[in-house]
Amino acid sequence: MKFACVFPGQGSQSIGMMAEFSEKYSEVKDIFTRASDALGYDLAGIISAGPVEELNKTECTQPAMLTAGVAAWKVLRMNTELKPALLAGHSLGEYTALVCSGAMKFEDAVKLVAERGRLMQNAVPEGIGAMAAILGLDDDQVISICEQATSDIVIVQAVNFNSPGQVVIAGHDQAVEKAMLLAKEAKAKRALKLPVSVPSHSSLMTDAAKQLGEVLSSIEIKSPEIPVLHNVDAKTHSDPSEIKQCLQQQLHNPVLWVDTVNNLIAQGIDSIVECGPGKVLAGLNRRIDKSATNYTIDSVENFNTFKSALEE
Repeated sequence: MKFACVFPGQGSQSIGMMAEFSEKYSEVKDIFTRASDALGYDLAGIISAGPVEELNKTECTQPAMLTAGVAAWKVLRMNTELKPALLAGHSLGEYTALVCSGAMKFEDAVKLVAERGRLMQNAVPEGIGAMAAILGLDDDQVISICEQATSDIVIVQAVNFNSPGQVVIAGHDQAVEKAMLLAKEAKAKRALKLPVSVPSHSSLMTDAAKQLGEVLSSIEIKSPEIPVLHNVDAKTHSDPSEIKQCLQQQLHNPVLWVDTVNNLIAQGIDSIVECGPGKVLAGLNRRIDKSATNYTIDSVENFNTFKSALEE
């Protein structure tokens, strides 16, 4: 088996996520404690007991998801001898992949993504930005619709190319609303507004990306021990300065998830393991390429399924 590990981003969080692993492995519980210590507040308590409104705040969600992904990785590495050939993460998950690759220290990454969340939230005032998922149209159609809905005053852009027929758009709220209407007129299966106000990966994040670049300049990043495919170009980079540039550009450029998964398959990956809460990426991956087997490490049962497949 030649497998890759992928890490989910914001949106897969839930109260009690990874609780089974925390109860079973003291090493996992320690990871959540270390995250709380790094941030200076009880992140572990919010993850285990809420309130959900606090967990869903961008500046809390991002370190919570990174910690949960690292916890799943820890379970994998403690209980198997095989190492993945490649890593990747969706949006925020790219940071988790870099931690697991050895390129970034865990505590540094926890604090970094918390700051990333704050910068994103502060970049666009509440109620000004929006995101929506467009289902059933091809990429070029969605891009064209966004161009039609953009004016001198408001913008909307295609920002997540998640799978064939699933593209997420982001920008000013009224432009997103207009693009949704145009998508429905173009016979989209669905145009669904997402419950977020931060227009992630759009050009409205340009100023936040510049500020993130300043923060990144003080973070130590090493060459990854396991190659990581980056969202902005679906390629691997070994030079730390290039990795920092990818992370900065990612904030205001589209997530190329379709290209990422296709590149994993092109490099001989036959199994993809989603490390962290939920099964969002596994679902997207199956729609992109059915040739790879997808597994999830979001529960003890699902981890055991993957472990059994390794042993066959």
